[in-house]
Amino acid sequence: MPTESPRSIKIRFFAVLREQAGRSMLEVNTSAGTADELYRELQASHPLTFPASLLRVAVNERYVAMDTPLQPGDQVVFIPPVAGG
Repeated sequence: MPTESPRSIKIRFFAVLREQAGRSMLEVNTSAGTADELYRELQASHPLTFPASLLRVAVNERYVAMDTPLQPGDQVVFIPPVAGG
């Protein structure tokens, strides 16, 4: 499988992920092909503790599956589970 060339992706974090990442927004150049790969890449460089399987993800303001392919310029939002009360 050929290696993807890096692409610029904008990422937004909410709730506890924002606290763990230490910021609400981040722009990265990544070779990650999917949202799942991107999150795993971010876990290697930030203390993000939630497993990808517990997150929702939105790409360009639409909820998508974690295996959705990413395109240059996409805006990705990782959404952790929230508790009501």
